[in-house]
Amino acid sequence: MAPKNRIIIDTDPGVDDVLALLLALSASPEELEVAMISVTYGNVPLQSVLRNVVALFHVLEKEMAWRTSTGNSKGSYGALITYKPIVAIGADHPLEEEELVADYFHGTDGLHGVHDKHPHLSPADTWRTLFDDTASSPVDPPSFSKYFTPSKGPAHKEMLRILREEPEDTVTIVAVGPLTNVALAASEDPETFLRVKELVVMGGAVECEGNVTPVAEFNCMADAVAAARVYALTSPTPSSTMPPVFQGKSFLPAYPARLSRRLNLTLFPLDITTPHELYKKVFNDKIQPLLEQGSPLAQWTEIFLNGTFNKIDSMLGEGHNAGLSLHDPLCIWYMLTQDNPAWKPVPHLEDIRVETCGQWTRGMHIIDKRGRAKPAVEDSTVRTNPEDPLDAVTLDQIPGDDQGWLHPKKGNRIRRMVSSPGRDIFAGVLLDRIFT
Repeated sequence: MAPKNRIIIDTDPGVDDVLALLLALSASPEELEVAMISVTYGNVPLQSVLRNVVALFHVLEKEMAWRTSTGNSKGSYGALITYKPIVAIGADHPLEEEELVADYFHGTDGLHGVHDKHPHLSPADTWRTLFDDTASSPVDPPSFSKYFTPSKGPAHKEMLRILREEPEDTVTIVAVGPLTNVALAASEDPETFLRVKELVVMGGAVECEGNVTPVAEFNCMADAVAAARVYALTSPTPSSTMPPVFQGKSFLPAYPARLSRRLNLTLFPLDITTPHELYKKVFNDKIQPLLEQGSPLAQWTEIFLNGTFNKIDSMLGEGHNAGLSLHDPLCIWYMLTQDNPAWKPVPHLEDIRVETCGQWTRGMHIIDKRGRAKPAVEDSTVRTNPEDPLDAVTLDQIPGDDQGWLHPKKGNRIRRMVSSPGRDIFAGVLLDRIFT
């Protein structure tokens, strides 16, 4: 049975990351296969987010046993049961910046203390040896969980292995954390990385305010250099938007001058994700009957989601009725329903660039709004060797355009999503898929 989509989820769980993973694993096997979960630092440090991923599978194992015992397992979590994703550990810090975390919002463990409040739903500490390539593990990795396979190799190398072994344009990467793992894979073997069908990124703020600074969104701010490097692969000339080298040094090398293709990147910035909200009453109305019946998944999610709702109330004050923005789950909904014509991007690919040096603007997503048209490619002064169309001999400057905003071969080419099948229905879809 061939799945509709094979995906790698690069993630830093995190409350909405966990909801995104649950949505993906609750899909039918015809809709989706999660080939790998690539774990990165982000909302909290790496070992905490890794624990949250392992705990998620532990809870799902208990949930499926409970559903079976109550006769409610039929048709649920088909992707979880049919496939067995790899879980691999990635970067524990950004490429060049200091680590930025969001434990002020997600709690010190990333899930508002759920491990302390429900220790029976947390995995035994032997999980820590599963990913340690220097330890002789007392646990047989394949038997630790029937729902995932631990990898002792780095996440970015596993990412490249899957892309190398699978046919071109059959695997999509859904990146819902800082882009460090993705940047490492792209740097190590750009041609293999470009075999990816699509890179779906939750990140950035384009026409709206940021959520960690006035102009920057968390994932991009957490590793702006990684984001800039990844976005550059969408350009006909990646060097035109690569981040500048700092004091003559760069952690990763430049890309080759010639690449066989451009990266197909679809961006989900705060502009579209923030309005897709889950409200406290809607969530609690859904899970209350399940709590009374003894659902382990309802018990687990109730702790960190109500912890999040309480945190939002404390930040905004009573009376705001603010919901939890479903940033990361929206990217998974896109993977499940991308044939729906209600998904609408900006009509043209956009030259969106990431600021990596600004004192106040690091992580900002920048578009040229000056209204000056780019010359048509056929009218440009770009000259190529007819024996090798990929070999750009010269890329002449356009007067007054030192940064290449008007040059037809410079700048990024990003597909930015602006409309979904329904911001008012998504929370209900999410809850039904996860809990029904």
